[in-house]
Amino acid sequence: MVRTRNKKTPTKKRYKLRDRQETDGQYLLKLVLVILMGTAWLKFATPVMLGPVPVAGLPIGMLFAFLVIRRFEKRQADRKIWYAMLIVVTLICYFVPAGIMI
Repeated sequence: MVRTRNKKTPTKKRYKLRDRQETDGQYLLKLVLVILMGTAWLKFATPVMLGPVPVAGLPIGMLFAFLVIRRFEKRQADRKIWYAMLIVVTLICYFVPAGIMI
């Protein structure tokens, strides 16, 4: 039997995942977690000198939050919003006496 033209094999239909709207409770939980992680500083009793720059603490909560946000937030625009909020909270908490003191 001779084929005159190639028949296409049926392909699986690709279903696009609809962007699911997150509930207000989910958004509020994310907001509280980002604020809590932004306040987690490892502060030193006496500043450590790294060359000419004194370092009074390390933002361990911010570093961990960056990884968590990157892992769980799907849309890039949402990630940018969470990153900006995290940086603002972290900078504010640098000047406030919050964090773990060594």
